Amino acid sequence: MKPKFKPVEGAIVAAQGFRAGGVFCDIKRLGTGKGSEKGRKRDLTLIVSDVPSAVAGMFTTNQICAAPVKVCVSRTSKGVAQAIVVNSGNANACTGRQGMKDALAMTALTEETLGLGDGHALVGSTGRIGVVLPMDCVRAGIAAAARVLGSTPKHATHAAEAIMTSDTRPKQIAVEFRLGGRVVRLGGMCKGAGMIQPGMSPNGARPATAPQGLHATMLCFLTTDASIDAGLLQGALQEAVAHSFNCITVDGDMSTNDTVLVLANGLAGNRKITTRRNPGYPVFQAALQHVCLALARMIVRDGEGVHRVVTVRVTGAKSFTDADAAARAVANSSLVKTSWHGGDPNWGRIIDALGYSAATIVEDQVDIGYSAVGSKRILWSLRRGQPTKATFAALCKAAAPAEFELHIRLNLGDHGAVMYAADLTEEYVEFNKGNVTDPSTLGG
Repeated sequence: MKPKFKPVEGAIVAAQGFRAGGVFCDIKRLGTGKGSEKGRKRDLTLIVSDVPSAVAGMFTTNQICAAPVKVCVSRTSKGVAQAIVVNSGNANACTGRQGMKDALAMTALTEETLGLGDGHALVGSTGRIGVVLPMDCVRAGIAAAARVLGSTPKHATHAAEAIMTSDTRPKQIAVEFRLGGRVVRLGGMCKGAGMIQPGMSPNGARPATAPQGLHATMLCFLTTDASIDAGLLQGALQEAVAHSFNCITVDGDMSTNDTVLVLANGLAGNRKITTRRNPGYPVFQAALQHVCLALARMIVRDGEGVHRVVTVRVTGAKSFTDADAAARAVANSSLVKTSWHGGDPNWGRIIDALGYSAATIVEDQVDIGYSAVGSKRILWSLRRGQPTKATFAALCKAAAPAEFELHIRLNLGDHGAVMYAADLTEEYVEFNKGNVTDPSTLGG
């Protein structure tokens, strides 16, 4: 039986023993793009557990890796943490030795301010690349955020707002479920709208080691009061990311800062999950995957300039690698994405993208069709490589909704893959092209 997850308020502070706060400390005063044109927007967040927690993380495999990611890779490997400090408006990427010094200073100041043990604070950053952090602002922000920590839905929303860049709205969720008779909560928040096609591994090394291949900057922070071994938490996160954040794309660009972190403080009092054979493990993993997928899909829906969201489902491939390659080729094709924007069911562009992908494709075996989200009724535009009798008007109607599904059957094997993708619009180009005479318009 599929476990049930009850939605609850509180997001990042829904679980017992977690507090958060988001404040404005003027980190974005240097030109950091259109996402900064929001006045006194909150730009620094603290997330704190009352007790040390098990920790797990997944990190960008971009070979250009931001300082905060390097700090977190090292610290999460130790399996314990108690706080996360995050700033928006500045990625602290490509900032050399000073960037590492500043990232470590953020963690040290957080630990000092909150009275935590050495090495128990983690750090995240998002914003413009190549700009040194204004550390006076950061120091003031950490002190201010520590003063306003709380555990209400309002505190959660302020924290979620403070990690946004070009996002138009905060992205957050929390659920409640039972483990061994105990009520457990798991919540989270994320940000991301552009520079989105994450590819994460537990240590940032290539290739990504998630069980199904690769996973704007996208950042995700999760908290739970479940009691679980840190190693099992890492495995559960790795699997959840493989089926969520690794399956999204807005523009096909992997960021220097992509990070997912989860803290589990054990305050729910369930019997500690120490083995995959524990009946609580699959329930916990399913909850984590449910939350991650919900947050990942929020990112695509809020993508820069996005009008339509398309679920690309590839089946019948010779291998998962082939299925994933085919889905990504279609999901990232500029021609396909612009046709989605226009509501044009242009299967010619789709089969072209399949043909140049790394997947094995046989032209006279390919089926392409459209459906409503979650529907089993598929309107096929192509069967076995040949156009069907479906009318152009009917196909246009199928591709007209703000969200729909694209079905691709390769009919060569038993493997499949899914990508959650976005169209490509004039607004995306306008937003990202910037104006070199006005630094405030130049994005990250």
